[in-house]
Amino acid sequence: MSILPIDTSFDFKTEPNCSVDPDRLSPTLQRYQRLLFSKSLPSDAMFNLSEITSGGDRTLRHESDLGVFELSSDTILNSNKGPLKRFYDKMPAPVNAAWHRSSIGARILFPCNQVDGKRSINQERGSTTAISDRFDLTLEAIRRHYAGESSPLADALARYSDFFALFENFKGYVDFFLLNDLVNEDGTVRFYIPFSSYDKSPFPSTFDDYVLFRNAQLDFLAGRTQLIETYQSARLA
Repeated sequence: MSILPIDTSFDFKTEPNCSVDPDRLSPTLQRYQRLLFSKSLPSDAMFNLSEITSGGDRTLRHESDLGVFELSSDTILNSNKGPLKRFYDKMPAPVNAAWHRSSIGARILFPCNQVDGKRSINQERGSTTAISDRFDLTLEAIRRHYAGESSPLADALARYSDFFALFENFKGYVDFFLLNDLVNEDGTVRFYIPFSSYDKSPFPSTFDDYVLFRNAQLDFLAGRTQLIETYQSARLA
């Protein structure tokens, strides 16, 4: 176990009752995200988070002059083992088993409150065919939100514009959530596999591309995990 507050190797699925959905139920994940993201915004205002339980789900809440925000966890790695079962099943079983470990580097926070009875960002990015839960495509939609450009998630992101305004711009959002390893030096998104348009299928079309797709996500996970280690060594130790 790490001597620092956050053990980046800890698998939340090993906690009692968390094997299926640690994002909703893991107290350790909830605590780790509170520690990571209770910090100064680009405006220097503090974004303090408190741990709450809402409808049986463990979430995080901020309430101040900035507004009221309730946030829930979501994964940013996806094997797409359902729609891509033909590729998933060709991967070695130990590789697939290791893939499904649930660590802090593979988790992000989004607002979870419903606005006007419509779906949350987590729900929209999972159900929108052009995104299909890919986090790189989600991040591209967020980049476009800040740039005033369209995307398949434009309406959903606009419903939470007060949340995204906290970070002022795309760089502020990326820096706050330690997503730097998924962004190029020029501020563009570093896609897992080549991307040209949301009009095309988000899925790899060959097994070789699927391997690249998986490996790119693992590279991002490794980079983000290191950023978390560096951050907590400097700020949380």
